[in-house]
Amino acid sequence: MASILDLKRRIRSVKNTRQITRAMKMVSAARLRRAQERALAARPYAQMLTNVLKSLVSRAETMDEDTGKPLHPLLARREEKRILLIVVTGDRGLAGAFNANILKSAMRFLGGIGDKTVDIEAIGRKGRDFLRRRYQVAKPDSATRAGNIQITAEHIGVLNKVTFEDVQEIAEKIIQRYADEQVDAVYLIFNEFKSMIAQRLVVERILPVPEIGERDIAQAEELSQEERKRAIEAAKEAGVGVHGRDTTEIDKKAAQFGTSQVDYIYEQPPNELFASLLPKYVTAQIFRSMLESVAAEHAARMTAMDSATRNAGEMIDSYTLVMNRARQAAITKEIIEIVSGAAAL
Repeated sequence: MASILDLKRRIRSVKNTRQITRAMKMVSAARLRRAQERALAARPYAQMLTNVLKSLVSRAETMDEDTGKPLHPLLARREEKRILLIVVTGDRGLAGAFNANILKSAMRFLGGIGDKTVDIEAIGRKGRDFLRRRYQVAKPDSATRAGNIQITAEHIGVLNKVTFEDVQEIAEKIIQRYADEQVDAVYLIFNEFKSMIAQRLVVERILPVPEIGERDIAQAEELSQEERKRAIEAAKEAGVGVHGRDTTEIDKKAAQFGTSQVDYIYEQPPNELFASLLPKYVTAQIFRSMLESVAAEHAARMTAMDSATRNAGEMIDSYTLVMNRARQAAITKEIIEIVSGAAAL
């Protein structure tokens, strides 16, 4: 059994650790609130863009009448032989299973591709480091592939402060690759965040563009009951709302723009306007995924630090009980020795 001095030292060490984890939990809670507000603030733009495109679809020609092929390259569907996979993870750890779950989903996806070739764009340090240990990085301007699966781009530090300009730069290159037929499909793996209890890990195909306003979800994994329970406990402890803001009425009013039968007069021809807005629609999807991924990471870190704080408290109680028992045993032993000595005299 450890000595009383050793137990006191362990208790002091665990208390210091608990102070750190509690502080990290509160920091993550504050960052989560800001991330939620940013994701919510970007929503009206994406919504209105979707509704404008819906309105344009009914007024613009999207298919060639002679060939039956889409007029815009982002609508063209091809046999999936070359895939571009975007994996969005965090730059830092201490977020529980957040990064591990995303990477497991990515490995499941890569395990089912068969003989297809895959180019990976890693967003986030954790994903980059994991994928680099398994796949080779493609050499710039090289005609030879580094393997059937290769890493073609890395984006580190983008998620520290997600800006539309940075995302637009990434999205433009991805869109250009698809338009030039360098890839046949673009998939995005990220953690979709609506609220503390409404999260899911999503594998979404963003190119070719599906029906405007619809999503092409290839895989989706919801939170387990145990994970939801821990998230609720962490949210209540940190004072974070469990449910997201109700935007049903706002969404309903915004959707009326796309479904209205009013004949809007556009300054540019509808076909030209549709062609210029469609890439922005794809960019908005990538931007939304990054904002939600940041919020989900802070939520996961807050939950993990809450669990660590609770575990530290349990360890302190356990060590304190063991120390009290050891102290009581030492006192009892001393009393027995005194009584035995007195009886011997």
